[in-house]
Amino acid sequence: MTGAELLVRCLENEGVEYIFGIPGEENINVMDELLTSNIKFVTTRHEQGAAFMADVYGRLTGRPGVCFSTLGPGATNLVTGFADANMDCAPIVAIAGQGSTTRMHKESHQILDLVSLFKPISKYSTGIRSVEVIPEVVRKAFKFASIEKPGGSFFDFPENVAGAEVGNAMQPLDCTEVVLPMATDKKIEEAAEIIANSHFPMMLIGNGVIRNDACSALRSFAETLHVPVVNTFMSKGAIPFSHGMSLGTIGLQTKDYVICGIDRTDVIICAGYDIVEYHPRLWNPDKNKTIIHIDMDVAEVDESYIPKCSLIGDIGSSLTRLQDKMLPLRDRLKRDRQDLYAGTLRDIIMEDFGVHAEDESVPMKPQKILWDVRQALDDKDVVICDVGAHKMWTARMYQAEEPNTCIISNGFASMGIAVPGALAAKLVYPDRKILAITGDAGFMMNSQEIETALRMETAFVVLIWNDSCYGLIAWHQMKAFKRTSHVNFNNPDFVKYAESMGAKGHRISASDDLAEVIRQAVEEKTVVVIDCPVDYSVNMEFTENMGKLICPI
Repeated sequence: MTGAELLVRCLENEGVEYIFGIPGEENINVMDELLTSNIKFVTTRHEQGAAFMADVYGRLTGRPGVCFSTLGPGATNLVTGFADANMDCAPIVAIAGQGSTTRMHKESHQILDLVSLFKPISKYSTGIRSVEVIPEVVRKAFKFASIEKPGGSFFDFPENVAGAEVGNAMQPLDCTEVVLPMATDKKIEEAAEIIANSHFPMMLIGNGVIRNDACSALRSFAETLHVPVVNTFMSKGAIPFSHGMSLGTIGLQTKDYVICGIDRTDVIICAGYDIVEYHPRLWNPDKNKTIIHIDMDVAEVDESYIPKCSLIGDIGSSLTRLQDKMLPLRDRLKRDRQDLYAGTLRDIIMEDFGVHAEDESVPMKPQKILWDVRQALDDKDVVICDVGAHKMWTARMYQAEEPNTCIISNGFASMGIAVPGALAAKLVYPDRKILAITGDAGFMMNSQEIETALRMETAFVVLIWNDSCYGLIAWHQMKAFKRTSHVNFNNPDFVKYAESMGAKGHRISASDDLAEVIRQAVEEKTVVVIDCPVDYSVNMEFTENMGKLICPI
């Protein structure tokens, strides 16, 4: 048995379904072993696309997505998608081929210190330098990638180690289950007392609620104790937007209706929230909020985020036990707080979402596009949102009803995730409709993966918001300087571009067409690209209106 065969056996032992990547000279031993493995290798068109696929696979399944490259430029191309996964707490394992250990000590063709390169953006980064350590390195890589908080593991695999002989006695290590810790009774009592004595508590939830499968406990807690909930970009759907206690999404860099609620509250219950999702200086600028931190890990140290009480352990268990502790106060809490939000702020938010539902202008307004998208998709269908101005509108306006149905790159906020991410989502959920929402700039960064999708026979829809501009940057430039600088570009004919690869293409020329085009497109058995012109003049209008916002409560 060779080192490459042992590596593949270890990956099979970890339950790996897919490996996303590109073959190279220094990883040919592993590629050959994969021919007889039950692991499916997805040959991508760029390593960045491979890393984004592993990123979204990990986020949707909770199991590490695996990406694979050769050495040097192949490995450096993994960095952006890998860093995105690590910062967004998506479990991912990246493996790179490497030159022989006999030439790693000197200047040599395509040799880089990959372990050091990946170390700042990973939880675990190492190199395999002998066949004997393969089982331990693989087990440790997957363990570190999976345990809270999830993230990235990397190791390189030199070609001479891959080809070395190893005794058949070497076997993969057992995958042991990690038992989640629980918050102490004393801390539960302390948190209950803080909430009971508060004037107006509110919940801010993050992606940890979804990762820890605590959505049911969250909903029960919110409705039983009548506590309003706001979610970050990454926790959309953890509580359905249609739920009476949901106030929607927080995360814009400007004032919004949700901030009116945050301004009113005295106690913030933060569950599964990481400060990278939306920095606390933006919702606690005066540092006067009493914070209860409920998470699997201790809070990051930040002057705007100093918890009064921390419940460290399984999030669902903490919420359920806290709810039980407060049940005797349920009726009083509901009576005291029933008019503070449910009849005022939520109604205003709901009304705002439908203002442009009948708008007939072309180019289309962002609000109208998202209204039509929501009408065309079922609650369990999945939206993968790229990064750009459309991301801000999607985060604010798309009404998610189920967890992990609106995937947004947030911590690292990397452009180019939508198309490869949609492919991964379709592999995870073959029976669901998958829609990639992307700007024209983000689309062109990894549009080549449409060919990968067609080859893999994965069907999804790509909705391009076309403005021939880096729209989000233009938005910021206009706010800061009242003019733009070097943000405009030209696009290809996206319909012909899609058709040239064997996909289908549509161009929106009338506002009434979009919803029906999406409905038809998601039923196709292939990739469909929709070119939709967007009017971003409303960006500054929104900023100005929110700047003048007088809170209604």
